[in-house]
This record gives sequence, C-alpha cells and structure tokens, in this order.
Amino acid sequence: MGDQPGPELEALGPPAADSEVLPEGELHAQPARHTRILAVANQKGGVGKTTTAINLGTALAAIGEHVLIIDLDPQGNASTGLGIDQRSRRLSTYDVLTGRAALHDSILTTIVPRLYLAPSTLDLTGLELEIGQTRDRALRLRNALSPLTTPGLGEPAYSYVLIDCPPSLNLLTVNAMAAAHAILVPLQCEFFALEGLSQLLKTVDSVRDQLNPELTIHGIVLTMYDSRNTLSAQVVADVREFMGAKVYDTIIPRNVRVSEAPSYGKPVLMYDLRCSGSEAYMRLATEVIQRERELYA
Repeated sequence: MGDQPGPELEALGPPAADSEVLPEGELHAQPARHTRILAVANQKGGVGKTTTAINLGTALAAIGEHVLIIDLDPQGNASTGLGIDQRSRRLSTYDVLTGRAALHDSILTTIVPRLYLAPSTLDLTGLELEIGQTRDRALRLRNALSPLTTPGLGEPAYSYVLIDCPPSLNLLTVNAMAAAHAILVPLQCEFFALEGLSQLLKTVDSVRDQLNPELTIHGIVLTMYDSRNTLSAQVVADVREFMGAKVYDTIIPRNVRVSEAPSYGKPVLMYDLRCSGSEAYMRLATEVIQRERELYA
C-alpha cells in the first residue's frame, strides 16, 4: 500500500544490569472496566513504536493490569525485545491472520508478570499476497480478538491489548486500526514529525469512515527528546499547538538504557528501573489510565 490507504479500504465501502523487581501497584491505577485495544502506530520507522508498546505494556502490567501485546511487525522486534526467540514462536500472528490458528493458541507468557505476547515472524511479509483478495482481509484481527475480549468465554481477562504496528500504512496496520478502540501515536522529536503525522491522521479518517466508526486518537507521545537540542523543543511546541490536548504530558527522553534493553531481551523497566526512560514510561502509563478513567467517568 505504501503510505496511502489502499484497496482494502476502498473495496469495503535496549553491559547487562541485574533485573529489578517492578513496583507492583506503585501507581495505584484503576484497571480498565473493559478490554481496551490500542494500536501503537506510525508509518515512519525509528520513532519508538515497538519500544513504546513493550515498555508501556510492562508499566501497565507492573501496576496490576493484564496486558496482551500483539506483534504485527514482520521484523518481530517486540517479540525479540521481550526475550521470545524464534524457536519459541511455534504459532504467530501470521497463523492467526491466515486462519490457521486461533489467537489464544499463539499467546506466550513473558518475563514480565501479567504481560503476554502474540509473536510475529517474517511470514507476515507475505500476508497481503495471501489474503489480499478476500473480502474480510481488513477485519481478520478484529475477528480473532473477539473471543479474547468477550467476558465469560473462559479466556484471560486482558484489560489492555497493545498492537505493535509495522512502519507502513499497509494491510497489517489497517487490520490493527480496524480492531482497535484507539490509536496511540509515538512521534519522534524531529523536523518532519508533523508531516508524517498528517498522513497517519488521513489514514485514521479513512478507517473510521469505512471500517471502524468508533476509532479515536487516544494520544500522541513525543519520543527521543533531547533537551540539549533546540529543535526538539520546537517540535514539542509545534505538535502541542497542532494537536492540543491529544498530546500526552509525558515526553520520552533519548536515553541509552532504553536503546540497550532490547538486546538483552528485556523491557527497560526490568533492565534499569531507575533510568530516565523507565521513569518516563511509568508516567505515560499513569496518563493512559487517567484518560481511560475519564472515558468511563
């Protein structure tokens, strides 16, 4: 599809540190009343989508939520970043979206209590060729999620599902948006940030019009902020002016510990709980839950 909404819309009218114990219950947050599905999306690569999905999920789990991360990126970085090697990925999101397996059969436990993962493999690169001509191609993930998010069917009660999207606006991302209640957008503090955001918002509008009328922007999280760089501060100001209250107060700083953690198969909150990146993701989790409280107030 490149960076434009495609036919699937049109046709459907981070040296290893000792692991630290996470501060369970520290944020005193109230669990979501219903399973909430958030797609972590931005068609630009290198903006912190996977890092945000892993560490926001870990922070939510640390305060008592049950969280499922769905890895929809063929690169599988969310899976690797949570310590899931290729041999453990007997079933993946590819099998789920092609109908070869139910989603609950693909789900694995992780090193983080209450955090679960549906892993991905490179097979996802061929998904569009395989299901691109089917009428329900944009709804495969929504349909797969249905039994897991419906109370009383014997499945774990996930309070949050976070979908890690690939860095493009393709069929995988459209599936995520069609299944999600809201989009969480990581936005790197760089010169072209607003340009990429505009294209993403157009895609959200298209999905809302044709597939998911309830889809909203949950929030925009500014990532890789460098306080020594005046450009970063200007980008923050510009994005806040353009998107207003949709921008989270929390800003994720550029931090070497965040970059190191994935190579050890750990979220940064388990790699170095006290670094600035970990603290920022804990604050972000607080904001996410606060917005959920306001939604159901």
